[in-house]
Amino acid sequence: MNKEKEEGNRDSVNLNYPILLVHGMGFRDRKHPNYWGRIPGELERMGCKVYYGNQDANGSIETNARILERRIDEIIKESGAEKLNVIAHSKGGLEIRYVISTLKAGDRIASVTTMNTPHHGSLTVDALLRVPDVLIRGGCKCVDLWMRLLGDRTPDTYSAIQMFRTTEAERFNQENPDVEGIYYQSYAFVMKHAFSDIFMCWTYPVVYYFEGDNDGLLPPRATEWTNFKGVFRGNSGRGISHCDEIDLRRHRLTRRKGEGLSDIIEVYADAVKELERQGL
Repeated sequence: MNKEKEEGNRDSVNLNYPILLVHGMGFRDRKHPNYWGRIPGELERMGCKVYYGNQDANGSIETNARILERRIDEIIKESGAEKLNVIAHSKGGLEIRYVISTLKAGDRIASVTTMNTPHHGSLTVDALLRVPDVLIRGGCKCVDLWMRLLGDRTPDTYSAIQMFRTTEAERFNQENPDVEGIYYQSYAFVMKHAFSDIFMCWTYPVVYYFEGDNDGLLPPRATEWTNFKGVFRGNSGRGISHCDEIDLRRHRLTRRKGEGLSDIIEVYADAVKELERQGL
């Protein structure tokens, strides 16, 4: 069976609202290369209308949330839809929760699906940020200069990483609780070992030391939220990394059959099928 036929076999869905994809930290929404790999194309093949958040890569949660709020209004005006279904990766999940709870935009959101979002913060970040603050600020300023060159309008890497502290996450959760009437669901992923992903081979052992199994950046403990769908593992020897979660390589994780995930777009397909079951 060729690739086109295989992809065409996935069930179509009939959602009431369009999908807004909200990216995580370090990358921007670009047509080439697309942050989400094959995922938007697969969702469109299933019958979904897909839009992008277009917020900064390394903006603070507060600044990016205001960009997202304006973007939501643009999409609603353009599409004619009353609400949006949001699928967010990593830090993007915190930003959309801020939009809903703090900026009071919950009336425009039907659902929030988070993929490995650090809802509970990172014990690893807690440990790493014990170095002198002047060094952290200096490094973040250098990153901000680079992100401006890549297109960020107001990068603020220092503020962004502070939100990954467990104490800040606890405060954030108290200030940004789930909003009644919005359907939330969350997903977690893990690598099998440090060599599962060349991009994460140096971060995985560090996080493993402090927190055990992880996707190269975050453990399941940090990402579990309302309607948790579980920890997803690949059915090959490499597992699923933070990069794999957004289909960075643009191909299946493995052709192997059996227990575990063989293609990341299967998770997104199942997620939107659940939204259909919820009448969204």
